[in-house]
Amino acid sequence: MLDHATYHRDFARQCEDLRGTIWKLERSQVFRELDDPSWQAFSSGDWRRALELLEEDRKAVQAEADSNRRQGLKIRRVRVVERPLSPYVQWELHALRMLAEEGFELSVLSADDLADLEEQGQLPEVVVVGERVLYEVRYLPDWTPCGARRIRTPDVIRTAASEIGRLYRRGEPLLRFFEREVAPLPAPAV
Repeated sequence: MLDHATYHRDFARQCEDLRGTIWKLERSQVFRELDDPSWQAFSSGDWRRALELLEEDRKAVQAEADSNRRQGLKIRRVRVVERPLSPYVQWELHALRMLAEEGFELSVLSADDLADLEEQGQLPEVVVVGERVLYEVRYLPDWTPCGARRIRTPDVIRTAASEIGRLYRRGEPLLRFFEREVAPLPAPAV
């Protein structure tokens, strides 16, 4: 088990010269992102400020997207949503919309579409870095990130990447989902 700081250092090291795809599966409907000023504004009930702070990050997101393109790196993410949307997911979908607008590849999948995969329990939060490593991201009971379990078994990595890719293709493009399901919503109550 890697603690939070070690996980982030290891992840950055794994991505340094990576070409190919990073897959991410996000299943939980609540996270605590204590280091994110926009999340802090959202969690304190200041929706307008939360959105302003997201927009202030756009140049950094553009720079990351440009760097990824030059490196030959794709980041593909599957965001699982339950209905009605939780306040956190509503906030996060605004953040993810900006990523999608800047070239990150994101799809949204209804939790109802995972019933066959979740008979034994909810899917974990997973990040697959090319063919190098898989991280099962770990959280405290209140969904504050606390680190990750690192898996280096090639068959496990390939299988997870393939399965997340299948879920990605089953999902709906994030921007289309956002315009229909999220843009019309009022500010969430927190």
